[in-house]
Amino acid sequence: MPLTANDVDRFEAARPRLEAIAYRLLGSAGEAEDAVQETFLRWQAADVDRIEVPVAWLTKVLTNLCLNQLTSARARRDTYVGQWLPEPLLAGDPMLGPADTAEQRESVSYAVLTLMERLSPNERAVYVLREAFDYPHREIAEILDITEAASQQIFHRAKKHVADGKPRTEVDEAAARRIVEEFLAAAASGQIEPLVRLLTEDAISIGDGGGKVPARAKAFAGAVAVAKFLRGLVKPGAAKRALIGGSPEVYAWTANGDPAVVAVVHGRVVGVMCLELTAGGIVAIRNQVNPDKLDRATARWAAADHGEPLFSAF
Repeated sequence: MPLTANDVDRFEAARPRLEAIAYRLLGSAGEAEDAVQETFLRWQAADVDRIEVPVAWLTKVLTNLCLNQLTSARARRDTYVGQWLPEPLLAGDPMLGPADTAEQRESVSYAVLTLMERLSPNERAVYVLREAFDYPHREIAEILDITEAASQQIFHRAKKHVADGKPRTEVDEAAARRIVEEFLAAAASGQIEPLVRLLTEDAISIGDGGGKVPARAKAFAGAVAVAKFLRGLVKPGAAKRALIGGSPEVYAWTANGDPAVVAVVHGRVVGVMCLELTAGGIVAIRNQVNPDKLDRATARWAAADHGEPLFSAF
């Protein structure tokens, strides 16, 4: 039986939540959209009149599709060129989902999405459903076909794996902009000392070029090494301009709720640098430059009122 307009409306009402769940599970906006579309096809093929709680049914279908995707993604990432980082979402993207609590905001932070790569697919699903969407363990158990006790155990194990001993510092958008402006001023100063002062001693810098844009396979580690890398990154160079099609305009922004640097060439986002903050300073810099993971950021950027760039690099 074909879906009625009401059946379609019920699915569309659930879509934002489904997309937010899928993004947290997969770390990819494109893969999240595909999973939600496949969920719609399952909904279309189902006898929806017999489904008592549509949102619960849809969440179960989506989660299990994502679990299958995570299993195959692990195999693909074994052959991924260089470091793998999630796809960043710029401020205001609806796929970021709920941000009412500290737990919800943290669950979609770029740092936590990266750390969730340590988790097994089941651990990731339990962590996301519980931490970000406050599903009771009884419902999580039904979604994953496990016991409630198992869900609780998996959640505690997942939280332990995600915790890395460096309490994250939350900032609002105005504070994030100030931090990024100070960071960029230090990077453009020509000296490494101002940058070193903003970094923790054990700071790291990681880049994801996906084999399409040069990015070092091994992370830079230590404040001095990271500062030298960043100083070199903003130095002018014809080869850099040729690689990305021009001189990027650089903006202070937020991505996944964290301070971020956005580099744009002729309206196309060519890099998003996410800064992870602790009370001691910037502890990690994660730079996404793989063009395959920046299409959604470019679309979001085109719709945003982003004002004037802080400067043009290269």
